[in-house]
Amino acid sequence: MSPLGHKILFYLRPYRYAFIFALFQILLIGALELLKPWPVKLVIDNVLGDKPLEFLLLRSLSISELLVFSCLALVFIYFLLGLANFVSNKTTITIGQKMVNDLRRDLYAHLQRLSLSFHNRREVGDLLYRVTADTLSIQTLTMNGIFPIVSATVLLVGMFIIMVQLDLQLTLLALSICPPLFASIWLLNRKITSAAVTSRQKESAVYSMVQRAMSSIKIIQAFTREEDEHRRFMESSQASLAAQLRLYNLQTIYGAVISLVIAIGTALIVWVGARHVLSGVLSVGELVVFISYLASLYSPINDILETYGLTQAAKVGVKRVLETLEIEKDIQEGRKILLPKGATGEIRFNDVCFQYLPGQPVLQQIRLHVRRGQKIAVVGPTGAGKSTLASLLPRFYDPQKGSITFDGVDIREYQLKSLRCQIAMVLQPPLVFPFTIRENIAYGRPDASLPEIMSAARLARIHDSIMRLPQGYDTEVGEQGATLSEGERQRITIARAILWDAPLLILDEPTSSVDPETEDRIMEGLQRLMEDRTAFIIAHRLSTVRQADIIVVLQEGEIVEQGTFAELIRGQGPFASLYRTQFGLYEEERNFRLVK
Repeated sequence: MSPLGHKILFYLRPYRYAFIFALFQILLIGALELLKPWPVKLVIDNVLGDKPLEFLLLRSLSISELLVFSCLALVFIYFLLGLANFVSNKTTITIGQKMVNDLRRDLYAHLQRLSLSFHNRREVGDLLYRVTADTLSIQTLTMNGIFPIVSATVLLVGMFIIMVQLDLQLTLLALSICPPLFASIWLLNRKITSAAVTSRQKESAVYSMVQRAMSSIKIIQAFTREEDEHRRFMESSQASLAAQLRLYNLQTIYGAVISLVIAIGTALIVWVGARHVLSGVLSVGELVVFISYLASLYSPINDILETYGLTQAAKVGVKRVLETLEIEKDIQEGRKILLPKGATGEIRFNDVCFQYLPGQPVLQQIRLHVRRGQKIAVVGPTGAGKSTLASLLPRFYDPQKGSITFDGVDIREYQLKSLRCQIAMVLQPPLVFPFTIRENIAYGRPDASLPEIMSAARLARIHDSIMRLPQGYDTEVGEQGATLSEGERQRITIARAILWDAPLLILDEPTSSVDPETEDRIMEGLQRLMEDRTAFIIAHRLSTVRQADIIVVLQEGEIVEQGTFAELIRGQGPFASLYRTQFGLYEEERNFRLVK
């Protein structure tokens, strides 16, 4: 069995008993389909034609009673058939939906475990399409693929046995149509599969474009690029629709070729069968049964071939999902558990080197020792690697060279969850979910009480702003916190980190979106929060790092100097130069506001 088959069986295994029950239903439906023409045969041969009955149980019935019996039998067979089809559809759809749900569960969980390096390389829209659309293909591949083929096979075997009993020559003539049918599917299959792959890729590109545009709508409107984005979207949409049209056209041609071959075969059977009736080899009723089976014979063959084409398209979707599931995590789980109460927060960077792309180093030979409870400020120009340095601590990425230790142990030896539970982070940009403010602050600790949430909000200097809202802490914010100001979103993320209450803090530009007055109030609260905790502060505003125990200056990914605020100012090095430039701009801005 192929690897794809093993994977499908893996997802089918939990529902194997329901699957066996569904197969039994298919057998019942096949038997009822085989019985459908026989009441009509009784009417034609035994009621109208006065032919002697072959069934002993029915010989005692009069002509009128036999007619009533035949009509009731016909109604009863169709009633059972309808009921069996209803139960079968419900069973198969239920199994298929559960398999889709299981596959989505695994894919979504796997995507959450993959590193930021993976997500930086992939289009969000493409991943969205794989989670929502491609996962549906496993239902098509199993329930819409296996059961039609099993049903068709049951019908073919049953009809073949009965048709051979009725007329061997006609049966062989009917089966002679099979080679042209399979030749047709063989010729068209490659083109249909290729068109299905292209269609999936083009539609995935549309998802990516829409997601990218919607997440950047502010920039698009600010620079009046709506027409350009609309043009790009229409080009992508037209390419997707063209690919779908090509697939539909191939499927339509396929259906037309199959129908033509079947029509030719049916015409031959009718012509030969009519001659057999005239010669007395067949009765009229038997010819009706034969022709009924003939339509049903070609229908399951057609179903098998169409299902084969359908499964080829579905395979593409399932393979795209499994391809993602097979991507190995480049951030490997450790085995050690970092206990919350035992963590001290002592950090060492040992000759750490990191690059996002080969040949383009971001951090080089970083050596840094942070003792328990120290406040480390990381400063430097944009692109110096400050945020990257902080991202290595929770293992969003792993360095290519060197190591980072937490309490004397390489962080790669810790389980990711236990490591990240010891780190509270305020990252850029500030991310707020479309929940209530209370849920946003308590995102890391959903069991936190309202007094704890309010205490964190007060420290973050956001409590008063929240209380002015119509529903206070139960006020729902818009998508990406659209109903809040940038500063309010920032302070909510700070409150979230405060509530997390971890021994290690990472504050990535925690006051970048607030005015200097609010910055002073926030830093006052953060100073209390940072007591007895190790803290990394990534800052553009150098005024926020005065109280740091150590200031680390990064330039082009290297530490060019480090020391206390006073030491670096006296040293007249890169930090002193940055500080003088920024402090002068700050004073100019402050004086302008006072004059205004």
